[in-house]
Amino acid sequence: MSASQPPPASDVRTLLVKIFGKDRPGITAGLFDTLAAYSVDVIDIEQVVTRGRIVLCALITAPTAGGTSEGELRATVHSWTDSLKLQAEIISGTGDNRPRGSGRSHVTVLGNPLTAESTAAIAASITATGGNIDRIFRLAKYPVTAVEFAVSGVETEPLRTALATAGAGIGVDVAVISAGLHRRAQRLVVMDVDSTLIQDEVIELFAAHAGCEAEVAEVTARAMRGELDFEQSLHARVALLAGLDASVVEKVRAEVRLTPGARTLIRTLKRLGYQVGVVSGGFTQVTDALREQLGLDFASANTLEIVDGKLTGRVVGEIVDRAGKARLLRRFAAEAGVPLAQTVAIGDGANDLDMLNAAGLGVAFNAKPVVREAAHAAVNVPFLDTVLYLLGITREEVEAADCQDDDDDDDDDRDDHDR
Repeated sequence: MSASQPPPASDVRTLLVKIFGKDRPGITAGLFDTLAAYSVDVIDIEQVVTRGRIVLCALITAPTAGGTSEGELRATVHSWTDSLKLQAEIISGTGDNRPRGSGRSHVTVLGNPLTAESTAAIAASITATGGNIDRIFRLAKYPVTAVEFAVSGVETEPLRTALATAGAGIGVDVAVISAGLHRRAQRLVVMDVDSTLIQDEVIELFAAHAGCEAEVAEVTARAMRGELDFEQSLHARVALLAGLDASVVEKVRAEVRLTPGARTLIRTLKRLGYQVGVVSGGFTQVTDALREQLGLDFASANTLEIVDGKLTGRVVGEIVDRAGKARLLRRFAAEAGVPLAQTVAIGDGANDLDMLNAAGLGVAFNAKPVVREAAHAAVNVPFLDTVLYLLGITREEVEAADCQDDDDDDDDDRDDHDR
């Protein structure tokens, strides 16, 4: 059937041929070679192999040419499967598959482990919203189990609300993203730095060298209590660093620890042609080094003032605060030529909220409850590359790409959980 021809009419007789048993090379070719003798058209095909067992489904038109009958086709298919010690089921019907319901979403479930109980709860919640599960497949088995459900029949927002509640109650991460071409488009990914791209809080690393960790922690606590806004707390904490020798910058850079999966995330995104940036309430003295080390396209942060080889206790230039992060996301998107709807933002704190809300997809990474509730998706496992699964990228694809480039990659550039 050519692309210009209409699909089969709803009253055309069709057969659903299901083959299942032990997988081996040649089963798919053998089935369709068997069917070819009856001049049938193929309407749909689905095949899954799980632990060496195959389930192959083919929706075909009923035989009409050359006087052959449906009974003859059935007998031939059963004879072929018997010869291979497979099983077959053939179901008569009319027309194509029923149309999928309006409202389509990708539901990604992350579990460590993913239990039968939690899977049942997610599936029941989808059903309760009026949604239908059209397809399920595994995205990853390591370092977490990631499974994607293709769901139709319910709009994305009510589905996201229902599954966020269900996921929180059973201790699994559930991300709901609307389906469509936009998911496959090249994107801009912008992430926070402290406690997101890296495991540390950079101001605390500087404070440790200045001997003022307690004082910095107190200012941070005041900001969290709402007694100070971000800019006030930034100035108050940086003031405590006054007089610190500038040589400490190199020491702090050496102490920074990337979050597990950070290199894998960025390496994979860059292979796909994505642009990647960071915005930070920390300092350019660290983010500029990260930009060079990781090959980032964009980086912006606050800048510590250094005069005569000493930190002055002040910052210079534009302050990167909560509103500033969202502003920078828009600026990076414009420079990258990427619509804002095609951006992904990743962060963990309240000062990331404006950025997460502005992005097409906002991901809360091991975030505070208020951030998890506001973001489009939440990830609560300590591996940053799990964000790839929200974009429909499988662990198998990541590892295959790494193997292809293995001769050019330095082992030191791999994340611990990649080894």
